[in-house]
Amino acid sequence: MSEAVRERVLQEALPLIPESGFNDATLKAAAEKAAVGPSEWKAAFPNGAASLAEAFSQWADAAMEEKMRSVEAERMRDRVTAAVRARLEVLAPHKEATRRVVGFLALPQHAALGATLGMRTVDKMWRAAGDRSSDFSYYTKRGLLSGVYGATFVYWLSDSSENNSDTWKFLANRIDNVMEIEKFRGAARDALAKLPDPLGIFGAFKGRR
Repeated sequence: MSEAVRERVLQEALPLIPESGFNDATLKAAAEKAAVGPSEWKAAFPNGAASLAEAFSQWADAAMEEKMRSVEAERMRDRVTAAVRARLEVLAPHKEATRRVVGFLALPQHAALGATLGMRTVDKMWRAAGDRSSDFSYYTKRGLLSGVYGATFVYWLSDSSENNSDTWKFLANRIDNVMEIEKFRGAARDALAKLPDPLGIFGAFKGRR
């Protein structure tokens, strides 16, 4: 029930946020528009405006995942690119509200929430792209994509080019950089795997003494 309430209130809040921002007054006004009583919306948004910011991020993640279901690209780099682009396209009709949430999460008291939501988004992008890794690369992949998405997101916020064409060029360049790093890491792993075992060499040396 609370998820349905969160969705209803969020949809009413989206057109209000550009003017009033992320705060309890916006949340209350949106709840009234959604015909949701105080006890219901307070239960659905236990942390007030912070819960509203979280709901906004989760909604964008879910919409990105839905768009990714129709992506048929075979290469991982193309699927990851599509995931980043899909999330920004979801946010595009609500660009000013997005700016507002960025400002809200940039406040010191909300920095931890902002970091959590950012990493959750990056994880969902990788999974929507088809990544199922659970080894150490799980963390390196998400760290790399976090940098790519963060830089592209900031660029997009100030992009006024037609159909955000400049943002997509910027994104393509950042993805190229990540793939080069991944290629280098793969080559380094292969090279290290071919090196002789130092303990074996030391043992052989001791055996000849």
